[in-house]
Amino acid sequence: MISTITDPDTLAVNTIRGLCMDAVQRAQSGHPGTPMGIAPVAYVLWQRFLRFDPADPIWPNRDRFVLSEGHASALLWSLLHLSGVRAVDPDYEVLGRLAVTRDDLQMFRQLDSHCPGHPEYRLTSGVEATTGPLGQGVAASVGMAIAGQWLAARYNRKDVPLFDFNVYALAGDGDMMEGISAEAASLAGHLRLANLCWIYDSNRVTIEGHTDITFTEEVAARFVAHGWNVTTVADANDLDQATRALHTFRAEQQRPTLILVHSHIGYGSPVEDSPRAHGAPFGPDGVRATKHALGLPEDSDFVIPPEVYDQFAQGIGARGAEARRAWEGMLTEYRSALPELADEIDRMQRRELPTGWQDALPTFPPDPVGIATRDSSAQVLGAVAQRVPWLLGGSADLAPSTKTTLAFAHDFQPGDRVGRNLHLGVREHAAAAIANGLSLTKLRPYWSTFLTFSDYARGAIRLSALMELPVVHIFTHDSIGVGEDGPTHQPVEHLASLRAIPGLLVFRPADANEVVETWRVVTALRHEPAALVLSRQPLPTVDRTGLGGADGVARGAYVLADAPSGRPEVLLLATGSEVAIALAARDELTGEGIAARVVSMPCWELFDRQPRVYRDQVLPPEVRARVAVEQAATLGWDRYVGDAGAVVGMHTFGASAPLKQLLSKFGFTPERVSRVARDLVAEGRTIR
Repeated sequence: MISTITDPDTLAVNTIRGLCMDAVQRAQSGHPGTPMGIAPVAYVLWQRFLRFDPADPIWPNRDRFVLSEGHASALLWSLLHLSGVRAVDPDYEVLGRLAVTRDDLQMFRQLDSHCPGHPEYRLTSGVEATTGPLGQGVAASVGMAIAGQWLAARYNRKDVPLFDFNVYALAGDGDMMEGISAEAASLAGHLRLANLCWIYDSNRVTIEGHTDITFTEEVAARFVAHGWNVTTVADANDLDQATRALHTFRAEQQRPTLILVHSHIGYGSPVEDSPRAHGAPFGPDGVRATKHALGLPEDSDFVIPPEVYDQFAQGIGARGAEARRAWEGMLTEYRSALPELADEIDRMQRRELPTGWQDALPTFPPDPVGIATRDSSAQVLGAVAQRVPWLLGGSADLAPSTKTTLAFAHDFQPGDRVGRNLHLGVREHAAAAIANGLSLTKLRPYWSTFLTFSDYARGAIRLSALMELPVVHIFTHDSIGVGEDGPTHQPVEHLASLRAIPGLLVFRPADANEVVETWRVVTALRHEPAALVLSRQPLPTVDRTGLGGADGVARGAYVLADAPSGRPEVLLLATGSEVAIALAARDELTGEGIAARVVSMPCWELFDRQPRVYRDQVLPPEVRARVAVEQAATLGWDRYVGDAGAVVGMHTFGASAPLKQLLSKFGFTPERVSRVARDLVAEGRTIR
């Protein structure tokens, strides 16, 4: 027996439900209830509305579908398989195999499976964003919608709508509880992102139980207050209601849309609407009973009637292929009429840069007073942005302080979609996630705040690294150098926290020319995010006559000033503003006959990637007397200074006082550094 169902739509929906149930049961892990409850609405979206070609899942003008309630990943895997989505390799060449095979479905949540526990970008074609940490998907979707509006404003011409895609995000109660979703929704409402639709799966169940124990607010009223269009689907199983709601979204031209869907978790199951249905397999008896209720074969797993494949091929497959072919024909004509703009589009999709972009990079002359690295970064950012038109970004309400406004560009606002300055508001977490969404749409984004507030954005920064997105996270006010603002604004543990994220390149440049080289490295990144940690106070621009060139930044660390003989007795390691302190300490030590080498270490991660021979040249193993200097927590420095070295760093929070008083109080002076170095050389013992 294949099925007792005769209606094609019902058969397709219940096939999805059966696959979700079977995948979770086979894995003995996962969430069956949510994907089963919302399956009808997801089916309507994919079959009747989503403009997506399974044969070319990276077509630039495709609609985006983000499964923000990522614990329901079995739903996405089932949709990708039934739609016949093809795999795409990192070189953007469509491969012949399916992105998700039937065997993959049976390997749900297993090692090396294309169907992991939560959607993972770059692992499985058709996944538009890594989701799972609730709220991240909906927030990233706001970045995607901004990107869609910006692309249309820059590249569309009359009767040539190269970019007009819509962005859909499927969210649950947990997404709505997370603060990041409110941040993102507020900004989306202000920006009037009419190409954005959130489908809110209100099944009223979370892991601890029914939501009435924690979550009783009027979500629809909140979104109306945010400036959204809100419509309701009273029954998730009513395909016509879902269709009308999505048509309502399509017709809305001024506001983003929230479709509030009332669903029943684990619909049709004997444990329907229970917390168990949310987060555990039904068990063999529960699966059989549920299949019986749904009209599916009770004793067979992963059953897919051939007509369901046909149904998807005639729906999303045919519609997507036709739309893509029409778009490619339009692009061919566009390429002939506007070759320079077409070249920008091509480069953007491949994450390539315009020819000669590095010619815009400035050089800063030596200056004992110098310039704050936030200010030199502003100059470099502006120069690069002039050459890379799709580089854009903004600040979490701190642009005058973080110096991230592009002076030559407009602000992105409802009345000016071509603007490249984004005003993200006091919304650090959403700001970082929105930058992820911009990058997922192949723009080159940056965003900024004070380093101490990177904590608020850490979840999204982590996902930048996990997704391998070249987002630039700019953090200023990098140390106790903030001075009178006091310990609430003086970062201490934040550098160590950022350095702990795998795949994130953390740069703390020492002067203006190290800033230039930092941007040279960062702008060329294709699959890695970077954090730029910049000073508020001026730092001397080093006179590099006879010293190491700032291009050593590309290797993460380099010998800035060597011992006169080239054979150091002590190594002085530093980043950022403390490099100048190390240079002054070296002068003191040299005057005392102690051979000292200063090593600037702007990016630990890049240095650790260098061949052993280079690392040993910079940090000779035989020189055990080493002093690291950094106005931050000392965690991590031990691997560079070893058990015979010392770290001049922060072991407490800071204090509110003028900068010079703070440097003296916490020991960030050439005298302190030279004394520690002198003792190491003289006594040959560990100083802690």
